[in-house]
Amino acid sequence: MTKQKLHMPKSSQGFTLIEIMVVMVILGLLVAVVAPNIMGRSDQAKVTIAETQLKNLAGALDMYRLDNSHYPSTQQGLDALVSRPSGSPEPKNWNPDGYMKSLPKDPWGNEFEYVSPGREGPYDLYSKGSDGQEGGDDDAADISVWNIGT
Repeated sequence: MTKQKLHMPKSSQGFTLIEIMVVMVILGLLVAVVAPNIMGRSDQAKVTIAETQLKNLAGALDMYRLDNSHYPSTQQGLDALVSRPSGSPEPKNWNPDGYMKSLPKDPWGNEFEYVSPGREGPYDLYSKGSDGQEGGDDDAADISVWNIGT
């Protein structure tokens, strides 16, 4: 039997051009169907990461308020969660270990915005989205701590 395989005519070995083209068409169709689903998910994943980061920052701000009876001022900013702030209002019971080890950037590499007092609550905390500009739609829309689910 092995002798017969060794002496096969060249025309019966390998794949034909048509077989290779059929496989390429099938692979192309799979990529065309699957790629848009995967590509759209990365934008939504970044929005979800930003929402989680906002919740973590809000939790640290609440701990700061519990210790000091007030939130950091706009001038003190989110840095007050990492190192003892100066200025007014003075944090009387600031935790020597801080409230966070470091401040995260949003998934698009921008700083989170913090204003105290805020328009929507005791403070405004938000990401400007993928475009880094106020407003926007879809993943470019602003993501506020007050507009995300708990």
